[in-house]
Amino acid sequence: MRVYDLILNKRDNKKLNKKEIDFLIEGFTNGDIPDYQISALAMAIYFNGMNDRETADLTMAMARSGDQIDLSLIDGVKVDKHSTGGVGDTTSLVLVPLVSAAGLPVAKMSGRGLGHTGGTIDKLESIPGFKTDLSMNKFIENVNQIKAAIAGQTGNLTPADKKLYSLRDVTATVDSIPLIASSIMSKKIAGGADGIVLDVKVGSGAFMKSLESAEKLAHIMVNIGNKLGRKTIAVLTDMEQPLGNAVGNNLEVKEAIKTLKGNGPKDLEELCLTLGANMLLIGKRVDNYKDGYQLLKGLIKSNKAYQQFKKIVKNQGGDLNYIEDPDKFKKAEYKVSIEAKESGYIDKLNALEIGLAAMLVGAGREKKGDKILNEVGVIVNKKYGEKVKKGDKLATLYYNSDKNLEQALGKLNRSFTISNNSVKKRNLVYKIIE
Repeated sequence: MRVYDLILNKRDNKKLNKKEIDFLIEGFTNGDIPDYQISALAMAIYFNGMNDRETADLTMAMARSGDQIDLSLIDGVKVDKHSTGGVGDTTSLVLVPLVSAAGLPVAKMSGRGLGHTGGTIDKLESIPGFKTDLSMNKFIENVNQIKAAIAGQTGNLTPADKKLYSLRDVTATVDSIPLIASSIMSKKIAGGADGIVLDVKVGSGAFMKSLESAEKLAHIMVNIGNKLGRKTIAVLTDMEQPLGNAVGNNLEVKEAIKTLKGNGPKDLEELCLTLGANMLLIGKRVDNYKDGYQLLKGLIKSNKAYQQFKKIVKNQGGDLNYIEDPDKFKKAEYKVSIEAKESGYIDKLNALEIGLAAMLVGAGREKKGDKILNEVGVIVNKKYGEKVKKGDKLATLYYNSDKNLEQALGKLNRSFTISNNSVKKRNLVYKIIE
C-alpha cells in the first residue's frame, strides 16, 4: 500500500476503505508518513469530502491512535456533552452538577480555551485550589462517590487528531466538515462515554456561521456516534450573541453559581435545561424529554444542583469559601463601560467581537501557552432585542492594564448595533437532531 496512491484516489474523488484509513492514521501518528503527504490528503478531503462510512472509519482510527478511557468501573450509563465552542459558554459548569444531581453519572473530560472561546478547565482552575489533573483512579472514584468529576484531557488522548489539527490549522483545511466531525467525535469516543449530547453552535461567535453548515455537521456527528454504538443527540443553538452575560473565567464561575441558585441569565439556564434533559433521556433516567426538563428545573429550585456543585468543588480540592461568597474572587484592577450612543433596540450583538475583546485584555489565549488572567473579561449588560436609551450601559470591560485596551474597546463598540425598530427575539435552540 502506497501513500501516494491513496492521496491520488482521494484527489480523484474515490472512496478510501477502512484498511487504507487505518494505514494512513497509524503511519502518520508514528511518524512513518510525513506531514506534507497528510497535508495533501487533508486538502483532497477538503475539496472532495468523505461519505458517512469513511468519516466513521477516520473517527475510530483517530480514537484508537492513543489512550482509550475505560469507564466500565463507573456504575450506570455514562453520558458526555460536547460544545463546538462559543463566547460565554458556561454550560458545563452548570450542566455537570445539575445532571449529576439527578442521579446520572457525569465523567467529564474538558479542555482549555484558545482564541475567543473559553475552556472549562481554565474556568474551574480560577477557583482557588481546584484540581483538574486527576488520576484516572481518582476520577472514577469521584464519579462513583458523588456522580460527577471534571478533569483535563489525558495527554495521550487521540494524538493523531492533535497532529492532524496542527496541520489543518496552517494549510487552510480547518473548515472541512468530515475533518471537524471526526476530530470532535474521536475525542468523545476515546473518552469512553456510552452516550453523547452535542451542543452545535451557530452564528458569529461559533465556528459554523450558518444554520445550514451547522445542521450538516450535526447530522454527520450524530450518524458517526450512532454507527459506533454511542447514542448521540445534537442540539443546534444560537451563538450570534454571547450565552449569558459573563465572558471571562471567574466572571463565568460566578454566573454559573447564580444560575445553579436559580437567579442566573435565563438563556443560560434554558440551554442547560435543554441539554440536560437530553442527557437524562439518553442515560435512561427519564422516559421523555419533558420529564427530564421538569426534573432538572426542580433541582435548581430546591437548591440541590447548587449543593452538588459544592460537592464537586470540595472533592477536587477547591476552596468552598469562594463558592459560598463569590465576592471573594479576585477582581480586575479597572473597569470601563461602553454606552448607547442613541436610543432604540439592540438589533445586532456580535459574539465574536466580544470574545476577542475579552481575549485582548487577557481572558483568553491568542496561542497555546499564553497566561490567562482569571479576573478580567466582559459583562454584557444589554442583549439582542432589548430596548435601550441613549447613555445606557451596553457592556463593561474588566482589565488590569492599558495594553490592548483601545483595541478591545473598539471591538466592544463595534459589536453592538442599535435600530429604531423593535427586533424579533432570536431563537436559542434551532433544532434537535437524533
